[in-house]
Amino acid sequence: MEAAPHALDITFWITAGAILGLLVLSGFFSGSETALTAASRGKLRAQAEKGSAGAGVALKITEDNERLIGSVLLGNNLVNILAASLATALFTRLFGESGVALATLVMTLLVLVFAEVLPKTYAITNAEAAASRTAPVILVVIKVFNPIVAAVRWFVRLILRCVGVQTDPDSHILAVRDEIAGALYLGQSEGVVEKEDRDRILGALDLGERAVEEIMLHRSRIEMIDAEADPEAILHQCLESNHTRLPLYRDDPDNIIGVVHAKDLLRAMHKLVTGSTEGAKSLKDFDVCSIARKPYFVPETTTLDDQMRQFLRMRSHFAMVVDEYGTLEGLITLEDILEEIVGEITDEFDPDAEHPIRKTEDNQFLVDGAMTIRDLNRATDWTLPDEAANTVAGLVIHEAQMIPKVDQVFIFHGFRFQVVARKDNRVTKLKVRKL
Repeated sequence: MEAAPHALDITFWITAGAILGLLVLSGFFSGSETALTAASRGKLRAQAEKGSAGAGVALKITEDNERLIGSVLLGNNLVNILAASLATALFTRLFGESGVALATLVMTLLVLVFAEVLPKTYAITNAEAAASRTAPVILVVIKVFNPIVAAVRWFVRLILRCVGVQTDPDSHILAVRDEIAGALYLGQSEGVVEKEDRDRILGALDLGERAVEEIMLHRSRIEMIDAEADPEAILHQCLESNHTRLPLYRDDPDNIIGVVHAKDLLRAMHKLVTGSTEGAKSLKDFDVCSIARKPYFVPETTTLDDQMRQFLRMRSHFAMVVDEYGTLEGLITLEDILEEIVGEITDEFDPDAEHPIRKTEDNQFLVDGAMTIRDLNRATDWTLPDEAANTVAGLVIHEAQMIPKVDQVFIFHGFRFQVVARKDNRVTKLKVRKL
């Protein structure tokens, strides 16, 4: 008769200890899931390169988030259900039928506080450190539960396929670029990241998605040298120009035969003048083609990222842009690409260069028609579409379906556009205001 209470006491303590252990396991699974999903892969990679084995394991298991989350959830649910069952049995033995309700209340509070909120709060606060510590154990859990998780994944995909939902296990919810952009916009809205820093980083990320035709200097604005011009006129043109490299053409501006560098021209002319007894008169026999460098042509569809790599590989800063038929479309320089990252670059030769956008007294923006829509969006934080046109003037012409006249006003995409100036068939200045 005395063995029953003794057995009851032993059973009570064993069951209570088991429940406590299961709650610890539940907290471990909850915290691990939060830490491994919230940890920055960039920070984990940096720690792994410094010799952290845990960070390396964390990187490995987070490559397949579906398998990771499936294994952790399976382990978490197993221990939670087992803990709830043991608690129900324990409280029913102690308090009778009312023990079911009491066990539900007590386990809900314990699981909520000690197995969910507490470990997840710690994991979010110390995501990378927690992920590195828990990753080796979670790797073992994944290997143990892998057959069950694989079967569950197959069954889930089968059900989703039956209702018309296709899943790609290798796809990510968000592209890396979108994640970085979202973090930058959030940081800027909270005052942690400066707008200029955000624009520089996004500009660098966008190089692979933009083509040279979007930022090239159009052929109508290119300053060229006529190979048949008088040598003194060529020298005067180079001295008056703000550019050190000028395309050289013969007969037709489309027939580019070389690129003249101002230093090469001055060196050759100086050598000719100083080495001849005739002095400046000897310039009449100078052949500009003799010092012209071979022109470098690139397709208009080349991405800015590829073009920058080509510039660096070839140690060149200057390229002529042609279309699919080989017709000259414009030119692009390394400086043009860098400006997409750091913004407008001016030097001592163009300190008074007019900025392509200026705010007027009536709170409108006076915009150069040749300004790209992307640059306007960056400068003003607007969201004008740039799918149909690259420049602001091009967007107005596309939407108006005509060449607008001066003082004509158009309203589209939530903005008011007023044509301020026009040269021939080009819209050169506009006033833009957000409605």
